[in-house]
Order: sequence, then C-alpha cells, then structure tokens
Amino acid sequence: MNMRHRHNSAIRCALSFLALFFCAAAAAAPVSSTNIFAPASTPARTIVGLSHFVIAVTAVIFAVVASLLVYSVVKFRARATDAGREPAQVYGSTQIELAWTVIPVLIIIVLFLATARIIHAIQDAPKPAAALDVTVIGHQFWWEFRYPKLGIVTANELHIPVSDPAHPTPTFLKLLSADTDHSFWVPELGGKTDLIPNRVNEMWLDPERPGIYLGQCAQYCGTQHGKMLLRVSVDRPADFAAWVSAQQQAAVQDPKVLAGKHVFETTSCINCHSISGTAANGRFGPDLAHLMSRSTLASGAAENTPANLRLWIQNPDAIKPGSLMPAMKLSDGDLDAVTAYLETLR
Repeated sequence: MNMRHRHNSAIRCALSFLALFFCAAAAAAPVSSTNIFAPASTPARTIVGLSHFVIAVTAVIFAVVASLLVYSVVKFRARATDAGREPAQVYGSTQIELAWTVIPVLIIIVLFLATARIIHAIQDAPKPAAALDVTVIGHQFWWEFRYPKLGIVTANELHIPVSDPAHPTPTFLKLLSADTDHSFWVPELGGKTDLIPNRVNEMWLDPERPGIYLGQCAQYCGTQHGKMLLRVSVDRPADFAAWVSAQQQAAVQDPKVLAGKHVFETTSCINCHSISGTAANGRFGPDLAHLMSRSTLASGAAENTPANLRLWIQNPDAIKPGSLMPAMKLSDGDLDAVTAYLETLR
C-alpha cells in the first residue's frame, strides 16, 4: 500500500508540473493593452527577446526534469516481485555530483551574460540630438511631466512623438520622486524603472506606432498605488506639434466664468495647483492650465467629464479613497462656479 501511495504521489507531482507549465503559457498570451509580449519600442522588444530566451532555457530544463521524473516513476515503480526486497543503494557518484554542479553553473553564467548584454544595450544607448527630453516626477498618487526645452508642464498623460526608424526621435525620461518610491512602467514601451527620492534614474522610449499606451506605477507607494495609472499618447509628428503649440499657449480666461476664477484664487486651491495667467503657482498638485485637454482625472481613476470634475472637487474620496486631494467644502454655488471655470481650461 505504501509503495502504491508513493507511486500515485509521484504521478500527481508530475501532473502538477505540467499544469503549472500550461498555466504559465496561457498567462503569457496577449490579453490586454498592457501585454508585455506586444512590444512597440526598441527597449520593450529587446526585453521581450531576452524573456523568450529565458523561457526557452527554462522550458528545456523543465522538459529534462519532467522526463527524468516520469522515467523514474515508470522504471522504478513497485512490482509484485519486489515485495520484501530492498532496491540497490548508491552511495555517491562523482559523475552525478559534477553534472548537477557544473550544468547549473553554466546555465546561470549564460543567463547572466545575456541579461548583462541587454541591460548595457538599453542603459548605455546613445542619445541622438533630436531626442525629446521629459522630466517625470512621481507623486502620491499622480504623475507630473515637465518638458524643459518646450516650457510645458502637464500631468498623468504623457505625449511623445512616434519615432521613425529612418529618423529616430526617441524620448529620454529623467525619473524623479517627490515623496516615496514609485516605478514607471508602460509594458508595451519599456521595462520598469524606479523613481527613488534623492536619486535620478533615466530611461528612453522610441515608440514605432501611434496610439494610446497604458501603464501603471509598479512600486507600492501607498493606499492609492493601484490607481496611479499612466497614459502615454504616441502622436504623429504633426499631431505632436499641434499639442505642443496648444500647451504652450496661456490658459484662456473666459469672462463668463470670472466668478469661478475668483473662488479658485481666493481658496486654498492656489496653494497646490498652478494656472498660467493667475495667482495660482502651487507645485504640490497637478498644473491645471490645460486641464480639459486631458482624458482622465485623478491619474486615470475617472473619465474627465463635468460631473466627475465636480465630484472630484466636492469629495475626492468618492473617486480615489485615500488620495491627498482635500475636500474643499464649498457651497453648491461656489462649487458650480469653480467647476464651470475649470471646464474652460483647454
């Protein structure tokens, strides 16, 4: 009975290995717009190539180990003629000792060298003169994007130009943190790179096709880490130039909403936010000069609609519990006025 029990346990173990392998393969299949196996830039494609190599090596290891396990289960299974007979005992084998020491060491060396080559290729890539510079600052729980050469400051939605292989125009990101650890990760465009307080990290992207690419803060940074989302808009050259031109314009002050502007400038809003052409020059919260040119609010937590904007001002916890945006406690009249004013900022 004991021999049969061990035989069944070994079979269950082998089946578990097979199930794990097929589950991992299914998980790797393309299922979302944040699929790491659908690269759209050179860094992401290089990382995927390394991933495929590692998967191939580990698959061979799995096949060898699983085959040996199945062979052992079948070859040395209990037989009726084995009753009362002890199997042959092996008290050491130099060949086996060398095999399970040398082979793993060689595999580790190969994986190490392959990984080191990829890290060097990405981190030490030359920076073309035409590259776009963007400073990324991680906050709890939103993203600040600064274009130092263009004089643009925006939040949560990064706009960069598509890179033509014939005339590469990559985007180089300088990554900073305003508070705690964050991690910039847009799976289809590049690997994860951390934003660490008092340290400057860098990465670069050269997206090959226009579109919206989604990302996420990949380093737990507090209660709303899960809603610290990223949207990267990769624009065609003409579209990117038009976006830059619009962002460089001062915020239009509609005289019809002067009441809302007055409320904004006479409350604590100006302590956190900036709007060009007004007294607001805060740095703690996002720049609002072109708020309505963005598709989302609260770093992707809600669609940027008048109703959501009003709710975000009235009660931020209703959209993003635990966010650092305070509830302003405005009267209904002042709340409507401020919302109407912010809706004009395009």
